[in-house]
Amino acid sequence: MKFSKLILSALLVAFTVSMANAQVVRRKDADKAKDKKSGSQITGRQQSFYEVKEPSDADLQWMKVIYRQLDLTKGKNPALYYPEEPNEDGQSLFFIIMRLLANNEIKAYEYLDGREMFTDEFQIKVGEMLDRFHILYSNAKGSNEKNPKYSIEDADIPGNEILSYYIIEKWEFDTRTNSMKARVEALCPVLHRQDEFGGEAIRYPMFWVKLNELRPYMAQQYVFTDDDNNLQRYNLDDFFKLNMYSGEIYKVKNLRNLSLRQQYPDEEAYKHAQDSIEARLRMFDKNLWVPSREELLAKNSKKVEEGEEEATEGGEEAADDTKEKAKEEKKSVRTTKRGSSKSDGGKKSNTKVKSRPKSSSGSSGATRSVRNRKRK
Repeated sequence: MKFSKLILSALLVAFTVSMANAQVVRRKDADKAKDKKSGSQITGRQQSFYEVKEPSDADLQWMKVIYRQLDLTKGKNPALYYPEEPNEDGQSLFFIIMRLLANNEIKAYEYLDGREMFTDEFQIKVGEMLDRFHILYSNAKGSNEKNPKYSIEDADIPGNEILSYYIIEKWEFDTRTNSMKARVEALCPVLHRQDEFGGEAIRYPMFWVKLNELRPYMAQQYVFTDDDNNLQRYNLDDFFKLNMYSGEIYKVKNLRNLSLRQQYPDEEAYKHAQDSIEARLRMFDKNLWVPSREELLAKNSKKVEEGEEEATEGGEEAADDTKEKAKEEKKSVRTTKRGSSKSDGGKKSNTKVKSRPKSSSGSSGATRSVRNRKRK
């Protein structure tokens, strides 16, 4: 009896284990089928892992919305442009965006020049956008009205014409961490295309894409950030998260929705406005805090050292001035000896020559009287 009970318990344990394994296999198969059906390789858990959460209004004390233009030919920005076509190193940022839009995996929004609204009302239709920019496509398998999908050949994606990006950058002071952070909210690929008559290329902002939706896909693409080091150490998500890009400010959010070029038409004033905004953003966090005693001492010692350096430089300049004056005086003395008529010394020499007695019969008495006066 005991032996039979042991056998029954063992059979029950084996049955429960097999059922559990079967449920796990079924769940995996269901997840695979779901991913295959949707065409997505990113799960909801991965999306939440890479998503950068926006701080709440209660935690924010200060915020500045900055619009930047990233030139893909300057600084480290070429990491967003290359490779022009997909190869063994991967694909560019624009190719990633176009593939996701074609598979209906992310949303894109209209470019409204400073009045961007990331709501369903302003969401673009991918087919209309492709027609607007003359990008060839065909309907993909499984496409329908509710879930439209498109098939685009690599050669038809104008990746070589995307020479810049617009980004919306938010500078936020968070009271929870007592720190200032710069966060990229969205980016817009800009198409540089020439017309039929040639000339300078015209810029066409295409659409806005929220960076949080792109982050899981960008994290899978590693890029070169330095020609001297061919090791791909950073991915596209790191590129934006660590602010490795370089871009000039072309607009700051304001009530009149004016760009910096509209506010400052003069080129010099425009550059000065850009530099002053950059300086204020960099120094805002530092100006919030009272410096410690050590920082004040270090700052004072630095000022003293700078003052001493200026004093030594001023002494050297004064010494150089005295040397130059001495040289000029020597030159003037030489000219007086030679009897130059242009200098003051030359005039004195002329008077001495005039005061000399001439060789005449009545000159002896005059010279004697002068000598007698000197003796008295």
